[in-house]
Amino acid sequence: MKVAIVHEWLESYAGSERVLEQLIACWPDADIFAVCDFLPESQRHFLGGRPVHTSFIQRLPFARKRFRWYLGLMPIAVEQFDLASYDLVVSSHHAVAKGVITGPNQAHVGYVHSPMRYAWDMQAQYLRQAGMERGLRSIYTRWLLHRLRIWDRSSAAGVDTLVGNSHYIAQRIRKVWRREAEVVHPPVDVAGFPFQAEKGGDFVVVSRFVPYKRVDLVVSAFRGMPQHRLLVVGDGPEATAIRAAAGDAPNISLLGALPQAELVGLMQKARAFVFAAEEDFGIAMVEAQACGTPVIAFGRGGACDIVRTPDMPRPTGLLFPEQSVASIQAAVTAFTALSPGISPEDCRHNAQRFDRRNFRTAMLRVAQEALAKQGLTGAVPHRAGPFAAETAEAA
Repeated sequence: MKVAIVHEWLESYAGSERVLEQLIACWPDADIFAVCDFLPESQRHFLGGRPVHTSFIQRLPFARKRFRWYLGLMPIAVEQFDLASYDLVVSSHHAVAKGVITGPNQAHVGYVHSPMRYAWDMQAQYLRQAGMERGLRSIYTRWLLHRLRIWDRSSAAGVDTLVGNSHYIAQRIRKVWRREAEVVHPPVDVAGFPFQAEKGGDFVVVSRFVPYKRVDLVVSAFRGMPQHRLLVVGDGPEATAIRAAAGDAPNISLLGALPQAELVGLMQKARAFVFAAEEDFGIAMVEAQACGTPVIAFGRGGACDIVRTPDMPRPTGLLFPEQSVASIQAAVTAFTALSPGISPEDCRHNAQRFDRRNFRTAMLRVAQEALAKQGLTGAVPHRAGPFAAETAEAA
């Protein structure tokens, strides 16, 4: 059997590229397709020297730095990939990848990080943050997003099996595409975040400093709780606002971006990991749990899949109901009372649900079922690759 993996675009080794890495581990002989590929040589290790088949957008003017300018052309671009010779097509989608064209004798499994947020329920927020609420650019962008919504929903009908990365994303798929999706959580390098049972007294937040992460709320909440110490790790465009929120509070330390070893060390020792964003999934929360660290998180999005709350057996943290200073403060207060009942061992055990080999096992199963539904016989190939033995053992 021939397998094709369709990725959105290759720019940096980030979250969706980690998913691509594990898809390649499942099907090491697969051919890889992407709208464009500008991944630096220093970050291409996970491709193992494989060529990437790109679209015409790769060759357009200014594409290397400004390929997102061509968002309106990307649906046409992915539709031009000739995938007719492949038995199985696996797309990794957050923008246009699921829009590839397949035939009745092929199985298409779409792994969905999210439907286009900026084209659906987050359109108003996107336009506001981009300063395009009025004017000609606003009119053009609204028209473009309208066209993308039509294409996005119609192209979803061409996917045989949809897989969401969390129950939150499965709910969004049901809302915007009117399709049901199985849930397979994204792969997490649990082994890269070693367990430590002994904890210190510091709370930790680790995040990019961008608006939706709401690090400013966490900082403001701890500014009003001088009895608790907060360590803040990260950097980004909201750094000035976050420094202003911290003020001169002696219990808050802004550490900037840290090397991985130092970051892991802080997460291992933390009393709790605080997370205020509404995320599609939220890998950082799993990484904290892998270290044996409880999580205090906003109770929407992927956090609901990750954190085991005090009303569940073997709890691993708690969720707060609102993105507000008062809600975070109440959650921290509640945590101090509940924390004796949360064991580091249970946090680690919980994180192992999201290990990379579980992702590979689940995706191989989903693909086999999709092939069977299409009447295609034969085992899904996964005979080689650096994780093949581990995957076979997990299966």
